[in-house]
Amino acid sequence: ALGGGFEIALACDLIIADDTANFGLPETKRGLTAGAGGLLRLAQRIPYHRAMELVLTGRMLPAEEAHGYGLLTTVAAAGGALDAALELADRIAQNAPLALQASKRVIQESPDWPLEEKFARQWPIVNPIRKSNDAKEGATAFAEKRAPVWTNS
Repeated sequence: ALGGGFEIALACDLIIADDTANFGLPETKRGLTAGAGGLLRLAQRIPYHRAMELVLTGRMLPAEEAHGYGLLTTVAAAGGALDAALELADRIAQNAPLALQASKRVIQESPDWPLEEKFARQWPIVNPIRKSNDAKEGATAFAEKRAPVWTNS
């Protein structure tokens, strides 16, 4: 995933790659810049100095190194990325949709919130989930030792 392909990956919440994958923003080698989000996102995902080195040199980032920086969710064996992604998607899909949406929203929005407001600002997002039918179903299913049946309400 080089250039625009890497920029698309950086826009994703989760990144699954096989162990032969490489990532990079080689635009500076061609007199260009990574203007589709790579320059905006990379230093938010990996350490600043590593991001700067990758951008300024155009060096490729092997999957194992990217995983070591926390950039990748999973590194699968060669040819196994799709299966690993489907397995992760299945694990996520077992959870309550409303809780997933609220959780993702807080994670995405909260970095910009002032420290002294973080708890207060998350409350309007998470409190409705606590009162939802799905929250009741989750507790009931846990007590009854069965899989929950989500209604998205």
